[in-house]
Amino acid sequence: MRIVYHLGAHCTDEDRLVRCLLKNRGTLAQQGIIVPGPTRYRALLRDTVITLNGQPASQETQALVLEQIMEEDHADRMILSWDSFLSLPQWALKGRLYPVAAERVHAFTQVFPEIEAEFHLSIRNPATFLPLLFAKQRDRSFEQFMGGVDPILLSWSDVIEDIVDQNPGIPLTVWCDEDTPMIWPEVLQAVSGHAPDTELEDSDDLLAGLMRREGFDRMKAYLAQNAVNDPRQRRRVVSAFLDKFALPEAVEMDLELPGWTEDTVATLTAAYHTDIRRIRGLSGVTFLAP
Repeated sequence: MRIVYHLGAHCTDEDRLVRCLLKNRGTLAQQGIIVPGPTRYRALLRDTVITLNGQPASQETQALVLEQIMEEDHADRMILSWDSFLSLPQWALKGRLYPVAAERVHAFTQVFPEIEAEFHLSIRNPATFLPLLFAKQRDRSFEQFMGGVDPILLSWSDVIEDIVDQNPGIPLTVWCDEDTPMIWPEVLQAVSGHAPDTELEDSDDLLAGLMRREGFDRMKAYLAQNAVNDPRQRRRVVSAFLDKFALPEAVEMDLELPGWTEDTVATLTAAYHTDIRRIRGLSGVTFLAP
């Protein structure tokens, strides 16, 4: 069996991926892929990691944990998803983004040290990520949240490079949240590992929430009538319909933060694009892109 960890990050997926896979549990189970309900493992794995303190679990502990997560006797692939695997929201920014990400990845591999693991992570432009992450904080000012860190210095590539360096040989797949509407089928397949010709129920819910109903229905009809199966052709169609029918409130954000200007957002966005290029060049990382 292989255990697949979908790591979030915060403010990217909001459990959309696991909800879609849960709707398709029956179809996926036929391919040996199981999707446990999140309540079966999130607190359990968190508490187990704390107890183990970085040490590998005994066979007895592994068996006990698996028994609580799995209803099935056997599986080829088990999908676990939680945007707080790497950190709770209040600890996601402490001098840098996800400062203990690499240690957390290692800790989760030690819960089942004899089972293969792989990890998946969506990243987001700090210009939109930081405002949304700040909104998840409690009783903290923006200055307290930032802790004196210059946002221009925050780097996803540092997080990813640390994960790869400290967990050699562990497969890591990364994509940009901004690209998710274009590559959603590829994201679902990368995480679940289902056969390419598998049809997943409600796999277009993401796009349905981004465009007017008229546009969404017309897009679905166009894709069906023209038998659009090639991923690149599908992206072009989706992009065209989004350009015409996107809901402004779904694709635009109010980025009002103390001291931030349009130049701040532009500078952070440019740095993010540079960071993406660095990530795509990292060894040991599979990058999903349109």
